[in-house]
Amino acid sequence: MENTKKRLSPEQREELLKTLKVRFEKNMNRHIDLKWAGVQEKLEANAEKLWSLNEMELTGGEPDVVGYDTESGEFIFYDCSAESPKGRRSVCYDREALESRKQHKPENCVMDMVTAMGIELLTEEQYRELQKLGNFDTKTSSWLKTPSDIRSLGGAIFGDFRYGNVFVYHNGAESYYAGRGFRGSLRV
Repeated sequence: MENTKKRLSPEQREELLKTLKVRFEKNMNRHIDLKWAGVQEKLEANAEKLWSLNEMELTGGEPDVVGYDTESGEFIFYDCSAESPKGRRSVCYDREALESRKQHKPENCVMDMVTAMGIELLTEEQYRELQKLGNFDTKTSSWLKTPSDIRSLGGAIFGDFRYGNVFVYHNGAESYYAGRGFRGSLRV
């Protein structure tokens, strides 16, 4: 039953592929030398990955191809929305942080949402790569995959773009803000 849940209807599939193709063609600077036909072929062969991309799309992530891994033969998608995806804001970092809040708990946490969507949270390195493709998070910020030594001390990291620079900073993992969400990646 789990497998059928993570599949799109033919109509949803067609609509998502159309949206992804338009975005791909509109933002060729993100994937120079890549052709849509190859991307579409991979997507059509991976129903569950297509479902994950749809989840990214539904929550405002505007996923797009940002690279190709020649070793694995996978296309790499990142959330490329100008600001942190609207459907993923006001969440603390992980389940431990969520459960540690005594009051005013957010509805969810980043790591649970990432798992449910079947994607990975962007690392600091990936976030900096994304910022080379445009200016993202000029008014918002995005949680990033936090190194275990920082997380074990109660913290989590996030990034944003201000004053012409990418900034990565920290907060308590239990904090959450209306202007902070998260960006994901997916390999197909």
